[in-house]
Amino acid sequence: MKILLTKLAAVALSLVHTASAADWPQWRGPDGQGNVPPGPLPLRWSETENVTWKTAIPGRGWSSPVIEGNQIWLTTATETPASPEETARRLKANTGDQPVTVLESVSLRAVCVDRATGRILHDIELLSERDPQWVHKLNSYASPTPVIENGRLYCHFGTFGNACVDTASGIIKWTNTSNRIMHENGPGSSPMLWKNLFIVHYDGSDRQFIVALDKHTGKSAWKTDRTGEMHSNPQLRKSYGTPLVTDIDGKPRLLSNGADWLYAYDPADGSELWKIKYPNLGFSISPRPVLGHGMLYMSTSFMRAEMLAYELGDSSPPKLAWRYSKGAPQMPSPLLVGDELYFITDAGGVVTCLDAKTGAEHWRERLGGNYSASPIHANGRLYFLSREGSVSVVATGKAFKVLAKNELESGFMASPAAADGALFLRTDQALYRIEDKAD
Repeated sequence: MKILLTKLAAVALSLVHTASAADWPQWRGPDGQGNVPPGPLPLRWSETENVTWKTAIPGRGWSSPVIEGNQIWLTTATETPASPEETARRLKANTGDQPVTVLESVSLRAVCVDRATGRILHDIELLSERDPQWVHKLNSYASPTPVIENGRLYCHFGTFGNACVDTASGIIKWTNTSNRIMHENGPGSSPMLWKNLFIVHYDGSDRQFIVALDKHTGKSAWKTDRTGEMHSNPQLRKSYGTPLVTDIDGKPRLLSNGADWLYAYDPADGSELWKIKYPNLGFSISPRPVLGHGMLYMSTSFMRAEMLAYELGDSSPPKLAWRYSKGAPQMPSPLLVGDELYFITDAGGVVTCLDAKTGAEHWRERLGGNYSASPIHANGRLYFLSREGSVSVVATGKAFKVLAKNELESGFMASPAAADGALFLRTDQALYRIEDKAD
């Protein structure tokens, strides 16, 4: 067991993915963990400094940019408000736990921006929905980040469906709207690719399962129901997690964080291999786990948020190595850099640095503001994006040090992307290309 864990640590439990040709192929980058490939990124900017271009994005959406070649793709939603009478009816019928947006219809779209100039090249309606489910005020109808690979863009809009687009022509190759659930607060899970499969969570208040579609045709390859016992309150059964695939004991394993349970599946056929219950209640999970040192690190998100570290030793259920509950994130994902684990609270912007192997606290400091976007790491710098429009750049290491604080006109819900020394930042109004003009 000890030898196996040492081997796992040596390879840092590298993620298995097939989108390496793209500059920024998926949510949280090439490794799916928020680490930018080696190279400089800008430290300082503003609306008038180090902005190469700024492009207003039509509609509303919190998906992150994905980049391949000279194309940047995002999803968005054009909303048609319901009448006052229909709004009153829907609000009265809402069983969710938060305020909602009431619409007559929504158009779900993919937008392509020229990487060099910022010009919009495509604005394509992929799907549409009349009388759609409500979304939370902090969510949108286009929050899941698409995946781009070899000239194909794969988009997920939760219960409203999936679509594949040819990125050269803008032609829709396939759509699939066969999987329906009640999100309560809108879609949030981002998809991933593994070999020929497009894999995504469907964890609603009514039904909970995970699905794989054939990426070439959009047809169902497998579908697996969650087997863990759910909470008696349907509101505590929903989740918005994003899966990942890694090698454990020489075999690919799909690790999937749902409400109350962490699952492992065989990604080839969706068969459940094991599941483990969190020490405390965990639901509405948005952060994506990170891997390293033979462990998986994850937050249980809402109710009593904790950061958990599980030892991934072999094909049996993992063991809980440590837990930390002072300030785990509800929406932003953690970052693992070397031996340190970093994460930020949604409210107040409290950043914590832990020893990843033991869970011991190195420091815990407040940046201020409120956070939904997941941070990224580049060359010893951590980038934290607030809902108010600030980006704090913090040095990695066992001592807390803020290197810069940058402000833009509007706030961040989407996580950033990076490529060739440039940051691509989506605010709630526009997409920016930021780079150091001195370099």
